[in-house]
Amino acid sequence: MRVIVTGGNSGVGKATAGALAAAGHDVMIACRSVPKAQQAAAEMAGRVEVRALDLSDLGSVRAFAESVDTVDVLVNNAGVMGMPLTRTADGFEAHMGTNHLGHFALTCLLGSRIKDRVVSVASAMYLFGRIDFADLNYRTRKYTWIGAYSQSKLANFLFVAELTRRGIRSYASDPGATDTDITRSMTMAEHQRMRRLLHTPAQGARATVEAVTTNLPSGTYFAPRFNQFGPPRVTKLRRKATDRVAARRLWELSAELTGCDWRG
Repeated sequence: MRVIVTGGNSGVGKATAGALAAAGHDVMIACRSVPKAQQAAAEMAGRVEVRALDLSDLGSVRAFAESVDTVDVLVNNAGVMGMPLTRTADGFEAHMGTNHLGHFALTCLLGSRIKDRVVSVASAMYLFGRIDFADLNYRTRKYTWIGAYSQSKLANFLFVAELTRRGIRSYASDPGATDTDITRSMTMAEHQRMRRLLHTPAQGARATVEAVTTNLPSGTYFAPRFNQFGPPRVTKLRRKATDRVAARRLWELSAELTGCDWRG
């Protein structure tokens, strides 16, 4: 299969890309730093291609999508966490703009060129999230990075739910607590204290690799057996992550904000 992994130059994305390439798949790493991706690709066994993609810039997303002829699996892996209030090139709050809206636009622009499935890397932090449809991008409400990140992760699940409802094969995965660059949002002391407990990137990638290869029904969610730790298993989501009304409403708002919708 041909697989695109966004953010496949480091952390869980790199481990996912490496595992899929080693298994014989053709892998494309799509990320902002091409030199870093080329270095990562050189460390992998198998067929690995590198292309530039900045999910925080819809111009970059459109250019990348136009360069892709066809792909079997799109792994929406890239993400940010722990950022102060920051705007993307298109004025979106950075967590929502990168983690959800950038991937929403990419998925829709590729549309029917995705031949098999979409996998979205989410997080149990969705449990603390709430979609504020009136102020999705923190124009007026009080900002906290935890609230912004959690909202973006809930959006990931609602996107999977709506893709599934529309007949597009889609899965969600959760790496759990993993030792990657994204944990830099913690203080150094917190990171060092937790590091011995965290998954390695390869362990964190297990849920995504399983989602790429599973024959279970669309909409299935793979997460660590013990919430943040342990091997992946099929995990039941809270109702707010699969709510049909919210999922449809988020899709419509995302399409309005990005100017992108599914291309059949």
